[in-house]
Amino acid sequence: MAKVCEICGRRVQVGNRVSHANNRTKRRFLPNIQKVRVITASGRVRKINVCVRCLKSGKVQKYVKVKSEE
Repeated sequence: MAKVCEICGRRVQVGNRVSHANNRTKRRFLPNIQKVRVITASGRVRKINVCVRCLKSGKVQKYVKVKSEE
């Protein structure tokens, strides 16, 4: 799964892990990407990779199945 949000483009960032002795090694900051079923503009349901910030802000409308009452 690619660590890229399909809405805002948020992706993996690279930085340094710094020890007490100030030694620096590379590390990765991973975004919180979730695979979510959403309703597209054309009304179809599709699975896309979305960061949680986009989900919380309401940029994406999640698809929810509705139970039919019998």
